[in-house]
Amino acid sequence: MTEATATQTPEIDDFIDALWLEDGLSKNTLAAYRRDLALFAGWLRKERGGALLDAAKENDLQAYMGVRLSTKGKATSANRRLTVFKRYFPELSATQRQTSLGSGVVVAAEGYVLTNHHVIQGADDIQLVLSDGSRVSARVRGADPESDLAVLKADAENLPAITFAAADHLQVGDVVLAIGNPFGLGNTVTMGIVSALGRNYLGVNRFEDFIQTDAPINVGNSGGALINTNGELIGINTAVLAKNLGVEGIGFAIPVNLVRGVMTEILSKGRVVRGWIGILPTDIDDTEAQRFRLAQAGVVVVKLVIGSPAADAGIEPRDIILTVNGVKVQSAQDALTRIANAKPGQKVRVTGIRGTQPFDTVVAVSERPRVAN
Repeated sequence: MTEATATQTPEIDDFIDALWLEDGLSKNTLAAYRRDLALFAGWLRKERGGALLDAAKENDLQAYMGVRLSTKGKATSANRRLTVFKRYFPELSATQRQTSLGSGVVVAAEGYVLTNHHVIQGADDIQLVLSDGSRVSARVRGADPESDLAVLKADAENLPAITFAAADHLQVGDVVLAIGNPFGLGNTVTMGIVSALGRNYLGVNRFEDFIQTDAPINVGNSGGALINTNGELIGINTAVLAKNLGVEGIGFAIPVNLVRGVMTEILSKGRVVRGWIGILPTDIDDTEAQRFRLAQAGVVVVKLVIGSPAADAGIEPRDIILTVNGVKVQSAQDALTRIANAKPGQKVRVTGIRGTQPFDTVVAVSERPRVAN
């Protein structure tokens, strides 16, 4: 590397003055920064033929620092300088373009495609690779982060679309096939069985009702189809239990009944409308009920939004919810789902226990606040 201490510029002097005033750095440190900046300017001219401010990009600075690290072995010092350089010269932080892979399912010949919300979240450009290898652009028609589903509209029509299966026909033990694009390899099919139905409390989505399967679901399979032996859609592949936990063959798919409902709402309203009354329930067992001096185990209101429909109806924290609209709630998730299924403007009847006394109240349902995409 050629020393370039003679190639000083006004920009470097301004940078050093700012460091001195803001950070109170020692003269030795300032000298080191000045030397590094001068070397970087010289390195840029040699490698790219540019000046410090008009040719410097993130990869240039990273490459230069890589040389400094390998030759000097001062990781902490060099990384500190990298951060400081970028603070005073924003043009050194060029936006990095990132590409991610996922899968999707054509659900309508008009070009509607289902996938996971996490596959397209934050995407500026979406390209679909069809089964025949052709590429088409797509845009997000609507997304629902709370179920991790999204609907895309491809810039194409007359596409072959999948058929939806009847959700109530699926049983544990049924043979299923997972289709997707694992690791970007292209169309891939794996086989397994339905291991369980109605899985929740995984912490993946707010509203969970997963199909569990042992059909391998790998990186890139998210958003792909889980189908039955008739080729009908029974779910959207979404998650897999981490293999670093020492488990194999535990994957999860969003069931077709939830998929169909979300898709219908997005296509008709542009968003998913759910009911909301402003409670956060949780499940407690007998031991916890005794510790918190509650009448019994069950679904307990742990948080209540001030001014919410539930608060207006007299529901309080520590209330135990027994039924929603006359149906016994099985879990906190079940209670939230039953409330979410009510339309804004409707009323739901909630019964439960407060202290040792029963309560019965009617709550006017509002629309659930939307989660940012």
